[in-house]
Amino acid sequence: MNNHVSPWMDEDLGIFRDAITRFYAEEMAPNEERWQKQGYVDRDFWNKAGEMGLLCASVPEEYGGMGGDFRHEALIVFEQFKASGVSGFGNYVHSQICAGYILEFGTEMQKNRWLPKMATGEMVCAIAMTEPGTGSDLQAVKTTALRDGNEFVINGSKTFITNGQMADLIIVVAKTDPTQGARGISLIMLETEDADGFSRGRNLEKIGLKSQDTSELFFDNVRVGPENLLGGEEGKGFYQLMQSLPQERLTLAIAGAAVIEKAFEETVAYTSGRKAFGKTLIEMQNTRFKLAEAKTIAHIARVFIDDCIMRHVRGELDAATASMAKWWVTQMQCDVVDECLQLYGGYGYMLEYPIAQMYADARVQKIYGGSNEVMKELIARTFAPKA
Repeated sequence: MNNHVSPWMDEDLGIFRDAITRFYAEEMAPNEERWQKQGYVDRDFWNKAGEMGLLCASVPEEYGGMGGDFRHEALIVFEQFKASGVSGFGNYVHSQICAGYILEFGTEMQKNRWLPKMATGEMVCAIAMTEPGTGSDLQAVKTTALRDGNEFVINGSKTFITNGQMADLIIVVAKTDPTQGARGISLIMLETEDADGFSRGRNLEKIGLKSQDTSELFFDNVRVGPENLLGGEEGKGFYQLMQSLPQERLTLAIAGAAVIEKAFEETVAYTSGRKAFGKTLIEMQNTRFKLAEAKTIAHIARVFIDDCIMRHVRGELDAATASMAKWWVTQMQCDVVDECLQLYGGYGYMLEYPIAQMYADARVQKIYGGSNEVMKELIARTFAPKA
């Protein structure tokens, strides 16, 4: 139904998109109901995704990746949410976020140590930023990683961590110097196997994203060597986070644009077959007008996202534009899904219909990756004095 062709697409990317769409249809979609009930995606699915080239697609071949660029990552995210409807596969954290940190800031030894295993799915990666008392204010993290001889000793807790139950490797945002504010933050890599003092809390129950494992993590005198300090230099963590957040926020916006399109298409199909008062719902003016609005928003979102993707591939995507994309597209995602659900009537509230799952899954998009209120503040700083 959507005949939009992104200007960054080419023939090879089209072949890649078709392959991953088939893979999602065959390997993901049939398992979603079971994954939702168990609260996580099967561990061996990560290995299948690695074989398919869905993990670390933009990581160079020398580090085990596919050697693509962010266009490949964008397709992987978009088709996951558009074609499969499976929201719980945390690859966007593993590949588009975590692998990016290691590739951009890791030492040569660190890249060779972790990226090949992430590309095959042997290692699943998470990033631990949020704490029970600290959300978007990363400078206020209380988790510490203090020097003791030739080791870092990690103490603290994290919450709402995507891939937390599954993770073999965790990027821990911690204070290596609590007296220095943002300049005291470092990123510490923790391999969870046999890590004394590390424990996982419960797999958190959420409104949506039921098949995504989301966890509490605890660190009680967890010791790691200096080779686990990302980049090998203390105090660079806040800079590393700020440099990487535009890609994270763009990734969330891409997922949002995909869901907008899916909600529109599902609702057109439903209202075309559902009758009331002697005619189909889509013959009624209110339905047609609401769907006209949804199609317009879907088109605008796609054009905006395309521009951001091209800027990012060129290395020109700034934090403010990424923030605009994140807040606007995720807000539109929630609005469009809500309007589409209304057109289903009572059936829209039933989980057997995809629109109900999209509604439950959409709400967190305005919260994680930096709340939309924070996005607006970042945008405002480009034209107004800091409050």
